[in-house]
Amino acid sequence: MALLLSFASCSGSPAQVSSYTVADSTGDWGYPSPYAHYSRGPGYTRMQFIFETLVWKDASGFIPQLARDWEYIEEENAYLFKLRDNVTWHDGKKFTAKDVVFTIEYVKKYPNPFVTLVGPSGLSKAEAIDDYAVKLYLEQPYAPFLHDIAGTLAIIPKHIWEGVDKPEQFTDPEAAIGTGPYTLADYSKEHGTYLYKAYADYYLGKPFVDEIKFVKISAEMIPAALKAGSVNAGDIPPEVVSEMEEAGLTVITAPVAWNAKLTINHHKEPLSSKQFRQALAYAIDRESLVQITQRGHAIAGSPGMMPPTSDWYNPDTPQYEYDPAKAEGILERLGYKLKNGYFTKDDKLLELELIAAANFKEVGQFVKQQLETVGIKVDFRTLEAKTLDAKVQAWDFDLAIYGHGGLYEPSILKRVIMDEGFNSARYTSNETLNQLLKAQLSEMDPEKRKDLVYQIQEVYAEDLPALTLYYPKWYWTHDGTVGLFYTRDGIASGVPIPLNRMAFVK
Repeated sequence: MALLLSFASCSGSPAQVSSYTVADSTGDWGYPSPYAHYSRGPGYTRMQFIFETLVWKDASGFIPQLARDWEYIEEENAYLFKLRDNVTWHDGKKFTAKDVVFTIEYVKKYPNPFVTLVGPSGLSKAEAIDDYAVKLYLEQPYAPFLHDIAGTLAIIPKHIWEGVDKPEQFTDPEAAIGTGPYTLADYSKEHGTYLYKAYADYYLGKPFVDEIKFVKISAEMIPAALKAGSVNAGDIPPEVVSEMEEAGLTVITAPVAWNAKLTINHHKEPLSSKQFRQALAYAIDRESLVQITQRGHAIAGSPGMMPPTSDWYNPDTPQYEYDPAKAEGILERLGYKLKNGYFTKDDKLLELELIAAANFKEVGQFVKQQLETVGIKVDFRTLEAKTLDAKVQAWDFDLAIYGHGGLYEPSILKRVIMDEGFNSARYTSNETLNQLLKAQLSEMDPEKRKDLVYQIQEVYAEDLPALTLYYPKWYWTHDGTVGLFYTRDGIASGVPIPLNRMAFVK
């Protein structure tokens, strides 16, 4: 909160800002409705200015949002939410418990990319107690309910969405009517731009920033745009941090919660062999990778995925310290023989394809060099991000350099190990791991849950369906007009972007 207070006027409120521009090198992240935005953090971030959740988080933790109060009723395995009675949708209609019940029923029928309401995180029933109280009954105890569901599920208006049966294709203006502090004034898929206008009737008061713009600017040009004052905020590469600070700009560092990992197609030989995957881990010097490709602005990855800075990190997780001789020994025991510098088996060259997006080009080249040093031939190429996603989703690859955030709350482990989706290893071959992943979600005792999470890291690291290479240190720069901050445990279910909508609200 110190950031917010430091920019307050003498009256205790921030000065009114007419326009605020955010630079983004990617541009388009989809139409900012709960169903049409791209299912990655930047897509959710653009949506969260318009749509709200029952609870939210700021820099310190959970805060009220559409719900002013809540409680867990253990004997009913249910949460009771008492809703605000002064909230309106952007079209002027009143928000009530009926909208919450409708949203739950709708998302169960049409799954939302950020929220799962079936299985361990499922809701058996949503009941409106009155117009401003709703009770949500859980299918089973679910420890991260506030983080994963109540603080992530965008509530949608019943009067607009009840007739929509193809939500991903619903991009009419009405699809962007929410309860949030901003309305959508303009969106250009072609140019990757977004324009938001402050909602004058917002229940917490009209935001102090009249409009927010997202503009597409190449990553190389963002620092210059920040220094010139043509944009107010943007992410920057590590090498310009000192330059930005010397220019009088504010630099903020993201908590470690995103990992770049070597995704492995464990469905095909030889990658289906656990021992082969372990050989890959021994062959890659993750510490050197950090120093060379990230210029030291990262932390070497843990094979258990949870970062060493996390309260959930297990320090006894197997680490596979760099040992190329051990990697070669494993390959030899698997029947491979070195011939002209590369391993072969049955006179067939051991060759793997490695794919990555262009922003991982240097990392990919490093991994290629490391693997070829121990005798694994690598064909490395970069692909456009959406093409990469499609190939990984279809298992049309050998190795891919990939990444995702959300490594705050260990509920993400099931989603990125077992569940479907291109961010997941989609690994279900180890029943012990499967059971641990499910059990930690329903364990309401914090210490017992932590023990389960420790076990998950050890088993996952043993099987290695994917290998975390590093956790980057990310930096954003802003001019101080708005006190941007990183949300505790990330926006919603763990988005590490410092554009929490509450930073723009008085």
